[in-house]
Amino acid sequence: MLLDSSNHSSWDIWSKLSFRLVCSYFLMYIFLMFFGGFFETPFRWIGTNILNITYEYDRSGFGSGDNTYAYVSLFVNIVFALIIFATWSFLDRKRASYNKFYYWFKVLLRIFLIFFMFTYGFVKVFQIQFQSPSLIRLLQPLGEMSPMGLAWTYMGYSKGFGAFAGIMEIVGGILLIPRRTIALGAFVIIGVMTQVAMMNFTFDIPVKLFSIHLVLMAMVLFVSDSKRFFYAFINDKKYAFQTSYHPVKEKDYHYIVFWIKLVGLIFILSFAIIFGYNTERKMGPNNPANLSEFYGIWETKHFIKNGDTLLPLITNNDYWRYLILERKGQSTVKTMTDELKRYYFEVDTLQQKLSMYKPDGDKDSLNISYTYKTKTLHLKGILEEDSIDVYLSLKNLDDFPLTSRGFNWINERPYNR
Repeated sequence: MLLDSSNHSSWDIWSKLSFRLVCSYFLMYIFLMFFGGFFETPFRWIGTNILNITYEYDRSGFGSGDNTYAYVSLFVNIVFALIIFATWSFLDRKRASYNKFYYWFKVLLRIFLIFFMFTYGFVKVFQIQFQSPSLIRLLQPLGEMSPMGLAWTYMGYSKGFGAFAGIMEIVGGILLIPRRTIALGAFVIIGVMTQVAMMNFTFDIPVKLFSIHLVLMAMVLFVSDSKRFFYAFINDKKYAFQTSYHPVKEKDYHYIVFWIKLVGLIFILSFAIIFGYNTERKMGPNNPANLSEFYGIWETKHFIKNGDTLLPLITNNDYWRYLILERKGQSTVKTMTDELKRYYFEVDTLQQKLSMYKPDGDKDSLNISYTYKTKTLHLKGILEEDSIDVYLSLKNLDDFPLTSRGFNWINERPYNR
């Protein structure tokens, strides 16, 4: 078991062994997290010849942190950590303690956790990670959502809940900065990140490996200072305020470090708040500059294709059930068979024409003319070599309980639909 943070001139054998193992593992994990991409060739060889991976996989994971390459890296991480641990234990078996090394190892873990708590926290506070449900989500049946999509919709629906989760992560990071509150900060992070890890596992969100490692790192920091933490609750001031080990004793050093931490914290928080606020305004769904000129869900009332009037049959994949216009320059057609067809949608308001074409197709220059009124839209032109003549009406978003229900202090009975 790892020692607490107080100064011990001699460590017992189990403390030394546990420290070497934990230190070897997390130092290797952090190293591979930032530099593992440079070892792609040997890692792929290990995956093929040792782990018998026969399928093709991409190193980037396209945003997934639980891709095949990540598990190969984890395997390498474990193997090398054990090799380092065994070699270290043999060559350095006579050392009495690791007080100084242990101190700087915890400093590294604190910096690592603070960085990611601030990063994850602020993207939640400013609704960058989880955004409000899109118009397409409002039309998507629950059964067609992936577990991750459901979780993203759940978190993005309530800006207040997302901000609360982000604030707790930020608070945990802030509490890791002063040495006296390391245990409390680690305790907060354990709680917050355990909830995140459980969501990742139960909603199939591909950040399971990383979130578990953040919890484990916080546990290491908590264990290192847990005795002072618990003694503070039972009012044993003698132990609760016992000075923890520090390799530098000069008061001037601690004075300078204190002000560096304070000024650095103010700068980082200020930068994060300004950056997050501006990013949310620029990229957020409430920015008018990001919204389509005809924002809304448009329901088809009359559809003519190549001169033939189509009927809204549930088997008719040519008939547009909805035209969804949310982000500027983009559109999505939801057909009667629930297929989603995406098109670029570039509007020329002066000529009252627009260019509508598939992302993988050739751009059609102003191929469709339109007539727009407050709640009606008429499109007529050529789309993918077919003539179309479509009459649409704007759907009232308040028809969706998810967007219209709002907050209620008083509920005479549960509104569970």
